[in-house]
Amino acid sequence: MPTAAGRGTLSGVKIYADRFPTAVRQLITDLLVVVWVYAAVRGALWLHDLVQKLAVPGQKLEGAGGGLADNLAEAGGKVGRVPLVGDELTAPFQRAAGAARSLAEAGRDQQELVDQLALALAVAVLVFPLGLVLFGWLPLRVRWVRRASSAARLAGAPAGRDLLALRALATQPLGRLTRIAPDVAEAWRRGDDATVDALAALELRQLGLRGGR
Repeated sequence: MPTAAGRGTLSGVKIYADRFPTAVRQLITDLLVVVWVYAAVRGALWLHDLVQKLAVPGQKLEGAGGGLADNLAEAGGKVGRVPLVGDELTAPFQRAAGAARSLAEAGRDQQELVDQLALALAVAVLVFPLGLVLFGWLPLRVRWVRRASSAARLAGAPAGRDLLALRALATQPLGRLTRIAPDVAEAWRRGDDATVDALAALELRQLGLRGGR
């Protein structure tokens, strides 16, 4: 029996189907998933950068407040060197410098808040599209890979067609089974070669694989 394990296989793991329509559908779906994930990540990064622009006023406030505080502190230091009244003249400059530092601190707090908001929104935007991939597409894809890899190995084994026929009996729709033989289960129990081959081929065809005698 020709083996189906050599086509679309990586280290014994079946990645893509052998039959043209199924393989093309899988390839297109995989490419669409890649594009979907890329677009989601790019969208999240774009939103993150957009929200980050809200931090510009905080940056300016921090810069202005810090610069003003330094200038006032420097001026207060110079005034403090005036004989007799230096200490009294320094106090207003110190209070003003403290107020300026408070403005700078408010600017830093605003930037931190914007950073947190930008990150939270970016993650929120990624949750839905990545969730569809991780909990929708990926389990189905892994399930097919496991089933197809197992079927491809069975197709190349001496007694594999019997196991594939048994799987077909257990999983294939009744209408497809009765088209093979009116009493397909009885024919399989008798070990009818034509029925076993037809059942095995049906299971492989369902997975988009080639095989049979």
